[in-house]
Amino acid sequence: MSQPPPVRSTGSPPPRPDASMSLLTNVMDHALDDGYAEASARRAAEGGGLPRTLRAKLGLAAGLVLAAAIVTLGAAQAQVAAPVVAKEREELIDRIESETSAADGLEEKIEALRAEVGERQREALQEHGGDQGELVALLSGATEVRGPGVKLVVDDAKDTEQGGDGPRESSGFSDTGRVRDRDMQRVVNGLWQSGAEAVAINGQRLTALSAIRAAGDAILVDNKPLVPPYTVLAVGDGKKLSTAFQDSADGQYLQALQENFGIRTSISDQEQVRLPAAPSLIVRTAEPRTAGAGTGDGRGAADTGKGTS
Repeated sequence: MSQPPPVRSTGSPPPRPDASMSLLTNVMDHALDDGYAEASARRAAEGGGLPRTLRAKLGLAAGLVLAAAIVTLGAAQAQVAAPVVAKEREELIDRIESETSAADGLEEKIEALRAEVGERQREALQEHGGDQGELVALLSGATEVRGPGVKLVVDDAKDTEQGGDGPRESSGFSDTGRVRDRDMQRVVNGLWQSGAEAVAINGQRLTALSAIRAAGDAILVDNKPLVPPYTVLAVGDGKKLSTAFQDSADGQYLQALQENFGIRTSISDQEQVRLPAAPSLIVRTAEPRTAGAGTGDGRGAADTGKGTS
């Protein structure tokens, strides 16, 4: 058999098996950068990076002492100022309590004077009202009223953010399930038109001059805030008054609010309801003027206005 020819040696070593991965090999063999290694060796030769000279050591010690002094001084000042701050706080609390008590006292005096004025006005109405004195006092809210009537309760929806299509025209905050002042205005006007002789909301007697307004989220009756649920008591023929109100446009409006916005309402006949007298009265009278006695403002000879209210 013939033998293969011998391989001639060229004098160069055979190539390494990992020659194609020279970059990875270099990274593995030199994991620590030369610059980092040199800096680490220099730091070790200098004593681990700590200051070697006496001046550097003294500077470091002075810095530590200064920091400790600042912390100690701050703690001392806080400890000294603590009693002063506590004393000022107690004085402020005492002042607030004193001013609150004074304001409460003034409010009680105002209520007493208001009640006295209202009582004198009621006495004047009964004294000078003649044969119609009792009727005038009733219509003006000057006297307490008792008799049959209805009880109407209006309350916000459980979810005050719900919306829907109905008598309210927009989709903003005002058209959520919260009862508004305009809603209560329509309720009260509907009761008057249905035959109510006297009306009160949450114990607040309404007169011909009462105003139902809003201040933020609160409903005001004669500038006094009310909170839901709103209980409306009306004196009149209970069954007839209830039926007439529910069939009226304002009763249908309230029903639409219940169906579309979840406002909760209930109405019931009552054998006996009690309405307090109005807290304050404003008496207005009109007197005829003689011809030619006008003020020149084009209003004519007679003053226009309602009678005693």
